Amino acid sequence: MKKWLYVISVGGLTILFVIPYLASRKEAEAKEKERLAVAAKAASDLAERKKQDEEKARKDAEDRENKRKAEEKAKEEETRRKWDEQGQEIQKDTDGFLARADKASKEVSRLEADLDSLRKLREKTNREAFDSAKLVEKATVEKQTAELRTQYLLEQIVARAAASSMAKPPAPPVATNGK
Repeated sequence: MKKWLYVISVGGLTILFVIPYLASRKEAEAKEKERLAVAAKAASDLAERKKQDEEKARKDAEDRENKRKAEEKAKEEETRRKWDEQGQEIQKDTDGFLARADKASKEVSRLEADLDSLRKLREKTNREAFDSAKLVEKATVEKQTAELRTQYLLEQIVARAAASSMAKPPAPPVATNGK
């Protein structure tokens, strides 16, 4: 009998727990259906809210992207405008400097031509001065040569005259004793 005591006590307790379980099972299923319906509604509300948030985020992203593109375009236009202004300013400066360089080049050419003519004039003047000095020196040499020849001829004439019998005075007359 002890065996049956175990079986009966376990069976009785099982029946005792099965009855409230079966009674609460229908209620639990109803609660579960209700919970699932609430969860489905919450999920659909969440999905709808998520869809609205995504749409709002997409619009905000598009607006930000359009604003960023507009700012980039404005910056690019400003940069291009500044670039063009600087290019025009540089071109203006370059044209001015080229004009000044051309003017300076012409002035240099003119001055070089003047310098060349002055060098030729100086060379001509130096040549004339040298030729004049040469003529003066030649005349001085010829004068000295002429003086030396004159002196030489004079010395030769003096020597010949001294050696000549005509240059000797006659011997004094010899006195004759007959008086």
